[in-house]
Amino acid sequence: MARAMVRPLGSAYEAGEIPIMSEESLNGPGVNLNLRVRGLGKSPTVAINEHSDRLRAEGREVWKLGLGQSPFPVPRAVVNALKENAHQKDYLAVQGLLQLREAVAGYHQRKHGVNVSADDVLIGPGSKELMFLLQLVYYGDLVIPTPSWVSYAPQAQIIGRQVRMLPTRAENDWLLTPDQLDELCHEDTGRPRIVVLNYPSNPTGGTYEGEELAALAQVARRHGVIVLSDEIYGELNFKGEHVSIERFYPEGTIVASGLSKWCGAGGWRLGTFAFPRQLHWLLEAMSAVASETFTSTSAPIQYAAVAAFEPNIEIERYLWRTRHILRALGPELARRLRAVGVEVIEPVGGFYLFPDFSPLREKLAARGITTSEKLANRALEEAGVAFLPGTHFGRPREELTARLAYVNFDGATALAAAEQQPADAEIDLAFLKRYCEGPLTAVDRLCEWVAR
Repeated sequence: MARAMVRPLGSAYEAGEIPIMSEESLNGPGVNLNLRVRGLGKSPTVAINEHSDRLRAEGREVWKLGLGQSPFPVPRAVVNALKENAHQKDYLAVQGLLQLREAVAGYHQRKHGVNVSADDVLIGPGSKELMFLLQLVYYGDLVIPTPSWVSYAPQAQIIGRQVRMLPTRAENDWLLTPDQLDELCHEDTGRPRIVVLNYPSNPTGGTYEGEELAALAQVARRHGVIVLSDEIYGELNFKGEHVSIERFYPEGTIVASGLSKWCGAGGWRLGTFAFPRQLHWLLEAMSAVASETFTSTSAPIQYAAVAAFEPNIEIERYLWRTRHILRALGPELARRLRAVGVEVIEPVGGFYLFPDFSPLREKLAARGITTSEKLANRALEEAGVAFLPGTHFGRPREELTARLAYVNFDGATALAAAEQQPADAEIDLAFLKRYCEGPLTAVDRLCEWVAR
């Protein structure tokens, strides 16, 4: 006797969007996956790092410019605080350790001149997780200026939110303009939206000046747009002059930060959100969901993180030296790329470059390279240089852009060497060749390869 057909419940099936399946097929690979995650792969930054490691294990020489992980060690004061609190074993409050939330609030007051209290802060296991929760509880569009970090849009896809990509232009240093945001909002006035600003930028290394943020704030306020200001690289502004948009739009800005980039503690998984009072309804909703998912962030990590956010001269010196190294390295790499005809903006923060190889399009096309994916694949295969194509950052396939993460050097050794230099000494090329050889060699190989 033939088995009866089974009709799963759900609006998608009722609407005929998914074919009815027999019982035999229901246990097939992938059949029971949520539609929004079917075909979703690993985050490209994670995937390129794992692929590079596999190639190295096979004996291939690979120069890694893929994963954006800080090369520098966690500051000693923060490491010592973790050692001292390794015994902490209790569940903490869902919103986070009060002492840590007070330290984060004080950080915002000192750095950005805004009135933030411990009640306005939410602690999570990485700002990435908090961004996911925000999209989960907020019903509205996600507006992403591109090029953008690789995980904003996939998170929205998983949750089922509409994404509006706003392509930026190299002549504007890949920054969102007030006119672009205003035009989008006028398309459907009053539609609920969150716009993501990330600066210093992953992937471009660019940032916004105060007057640019003030102009964007005016547009956001006029249209009631919520701004998610991803400032995870804020302390890596090369001049130490990062400005937050919350200074200009305090009532509508959520500021995301954490320990992964400026504190070198990506694997610790600690992120922070600071909310204005007007958006506490989102904080409360996220806390409710957090209580049913991750419960609370690791207790020892939270206790240790207090030392990262409280005033500390040792950490200020650490930041000054890491910026000093990156401020010399990034522009030097950009100079080498420009020397072979590649277009790239001067980085002013973080540890990324976003070069455009379009000026070499004709030469590359003669070699069968017509898309950014082909560019990345061939560079890895033929030059041993691993980086991500611009498509992963929301750019068109035919645009020959790429993201380079210049972090493949021993940051601990470089930092120790910088500590031995006089305070007013510049990081010169000799220093970079000795302590930052990895990125220099990788970019040189890339330049030789594209110039063939």
